[in-house]
Amino acid sequence: MSTARPPVVIGLTGGIGSGKSAAASRFASHGIVVVDTDLIAHALTGPDGEAIARIAEVFGAEMIAPDRRLDRTRMRSLVFAEPAARKRLEHILHPMIRAESERQCASASSPYVILAVPLLIESGTYRERCSRVCVVDCPESVQIERVRARSGLGEDEVRAIMATQAKRAARLAAADDVIDNSGTLKALDTQVDALHASYLALAR
Repeated sequence: MSTARPPVVIGLTGGIGSGKSAAASRFASHGIVVVDTDLIAHALTGPDGEAIARIAEVFGAEMIAPDRRLDRTRMRSLVFAEPAARKRLEHILHPMIRAESERQCASASSPYVILAVPLLIESGTYRERCSRVCVVDCPESVQIERVRARSGLGEDEVRAIMATQAKRAARLAAADDVIDNSGTLKALDTQVDALHASYLALAR
């Protein structure tokens, strides 16, 4: 019987456009396993993903694209228009995401694992799984500018997405560690490198 203990789990979060992906990539460059709940959700809702049949049953076949993936544009419009629809979708996806993320964390081979959860603060249940919470932070004006530049969304649309997430102050209040990503990518990398060293020490 193996006596190896599961790796230390570091929760990584931040608002849309904050730079979570850049931070996660830097951690991964050090050989650290990153478990990304967004990627898990995309797999579940991709062509013939595990969640597709249930989504079709609850929301109707019109929510499924011809290639048997979730029609994300149509679903996005629905959940923004109807909060109850968002709850129904979360009721389908969240248990599946949680189970798969737990499996990936438990099987990770690195000294610690980054659990990247955009809504870590909002969900409540992920916090209890993390040894520490690391928040990638930047001013809201920077978030909006970055999201508009990469997505082509209007400012009102970006603000609507941000309104579904925790306020910046709430994320910072819940943080054990903060990465200030209001500056350059090099500055972010420097901060991640320092945290990597401290997380290695924690995992020993």
